[in-house]
Amino acid sequence: MAAGKGAPPNDPKADIARLVDEARPIGDGGDEGDAPAAKRRKAASGSKAPRGGKGTAKATKATGDKPEAADKAKKRHRTPQRDSLMALTEDCDLWHNADGDAFATFLKGDHRENWPVRSDIFRRWLCARAYEKTGAVPGSQAVEDTLRVLEARATTEGREATPWLRVGAQNGFLYIDLCDAGWNVVEIGPKGWHIIQGHGLPFVRYRAMRALPVPEGGSGIETLRRFVNVASDEDFALVVAWLVTALRERGPYPILVVNGEQGSGKSTFSRVLRTLVDPNVAPIRSVPRDDRDLIISANNAHVLAMDNLSKVDAWLADGLCRLASGAGHSTRKLTTDSDEAIFMAARPIILNGIPALTDRADLASRAVTVRLTPIPDDERRAEDDFWADWERMQPEVFGALCDALSAAVGNIASVRLDRAPRLADFTKWMTAAEPGLGWEAGTFAQAYGSNRREVSEHAFEADPVAVAVVAFVTGRAEGWEGTATDLLKAIDGITMESVKRLRSWPQSPQGLGNRLERCAPLLRERGFLFEKRHSGIRTIRIVPIARREA
Repeated sequence: MAAGKGAPPNDPKADIARLVDEARPIGDGGDEGDAPAAKRRKAASGSKAPRGGKGTAKATKATGDKPEAADKAKKRHRTPQRDSLMALTEDCDLWHNADGDAFATFLKGDHRENWPVRSDIFRRWLCARAYEKTGAVPGSQAVEDTLRVLEARATTEGREATPWLRVGAQNGFLYIDLCDAGWNVVEIGPKGWHIIQGHGLPFVRYRAMRALPVPEGGSGIETLRRFVNVASDEDFALVVAWLVTALRERGPYPILVVNGEQGSGKSTFSRVLRTLVDPNVAPIRSVPRDDRDLIISANNAHVLAMDNLSKVDAWLADGLCRLASGAGHSTRKLTTDSDEAIFMAARPIILNGIPALTDRADLASRAVTVRLTPIPDDERRAEDDFWADWERMQPEVFGALCDALSAAVGNIASVRLDRAPRLADFTKWMTAAEPGLGWEAGTFAQAYGSNRREVSEHAFEADPVAVAVVAFVTGRAEGWEGTATDLLKAIDGITMESVKRLRSWPQSPQGLGNRLERCAPLLRERGFLFEKRHSGIRTIRIVPIARREA
C-alpha cells in the first residue's frame, strides 16, 4: 500500500503504509548507514572517546598527541638507577691494595672515611645518599651492579696503596687510629704525641672494631699495676713490653701466653690488655676451627686474643708462629678451584689457659709467658665496679704507653744490641722505649732473658725426644755421630715404655730426623748442636757447642 501524495499530514494509515514499504527482511545486508537502529545503538555505546580530549582517534594520531606513546617514550629515555648511583660516587676516591681488594674514600660530615667497597658500611652509605638526593630507595640489583662497577674501577683505574689497620707509620711518625666517630688519630713522634683530625691517612676499619680512649698525659705506667695481678715485677715489665710492641706498626710481635689457675682472672686480664691496643666487640674468642678461620680473624683485627685454651695443636702453633712473625698464609678461595686467598701481615697475639701452652719449641721461642696469682675472695671485685674503675683510668694508662712509644720512635735509630736474641726486633724496640717508661737501662733485657730461660726449660722438659737425646749424648766429650736408625735404637733403649707409647714419640728413623729438626733450639739451649750430614750415607751429628767451636 502506497501513501498518496494528497494524504493529510497526520493520517495514521499513511504512516503505517510508509513503515511497511521501508521494512527489510532480517539478515539482509547493507552499508553501515543502513544498519538497524539497535545495532547502531550498540556500536555507539561500545565506542570510547580517545583519552586526553575530544575528537576521533584519527585526529589524535594526526596531531601526535597520544598520551600512551608519550609515556612509553619517557620510560625509554629514563636514566637507569645504576647510572644514578654511579653519579653519586663521583667524588669518592677509589683505590686498591696489592692483593686487589677495593676501597673507597668518601666525605662524611667534617672528615673522610675509608671502607672496603664490599663492606656493609659503604653499601649503607651509598643507599642513604641515594635516598637523600633522589627521595627513592635504590633496588638491590642496582646497588649490586654499582658496587661491582666501583670494585672494577678501583682495581683497574685507582691507585695502589697499603691500608692501615689500627696502626701505621710514615716519615718517622707512628699513628694510632682511635676508631672514634670523628676518625681521629694519635700522631706520635720523637718529641711527643698529639691528636690530629681531618687527615688523609689510609686507615681502614671493620665492623667489630671499637674506640680507644683519648690518651691523657702526666701519669706513669705504674697506674696499670693494680689492674693486672701478675706474679712478679718481671712479669709486669713483660706485660708492658708486649703492649708497647703491639702498638708498633709492624712485627715480628711476641706471643703473650697467660697462665694461671682457675679464678685467677685470665679472661679479664686479656680483655684489659686488648682495650689498650685494639678494642673489639668480642675482645677474647675461642680457638678457630682451621687455618681459614684464623686468616679471617687476622684480616679483621689487629690483635688476636684466644681464651681458655687447654692445649695448642700442631696446626695452630704453626699458624700462630707465622702470624706473629709476618709470614704469609694462603688458602683456596671459596667457590673457586684455583684462586688463592693470601694474607701477609703480622699480628700481636694473646693466649690464656690453665696449663702451659708452649710445649712446642718453635712456639716457645716466640713467646713471653706470664703467670697470674690467684685472687683472694676478700680482694675480688664485682665486674661492674672493676670495669667502671678501669674506664676512668684507661686514658691515663694509654697516655703512658704513648709516652713510651714516643721514646721508642726517637731512640730506635741509635740502639745497638750486644747480642741478638730470638726476637731481636722486640728487644731493640723495648730498649729504645725504656726511657719513656721511666725504667732503668737493662730492665727489659733482664726480665726477658729470665723469661726465655724459664720458657725454654719448660719446653725442653715437655719434649721427650730432646730429653732422651741429651741424656744419651751427655758425657760423650766428642759428641755422637751415626745414622738416624742407630740413634733411634739407642734412645729407645734408655726410654720408658710409657713414653715410647706417646703419639709424639717417633716410630721411624725419618720421624726421628723430623723431630730433631724441630727440637734443635732446645738442644742448643742445653749446649748441643744438631747437624745432618750426607757423604754417601745420611748421618746425624750431635756435639757439644764448645767442642764444635774449637
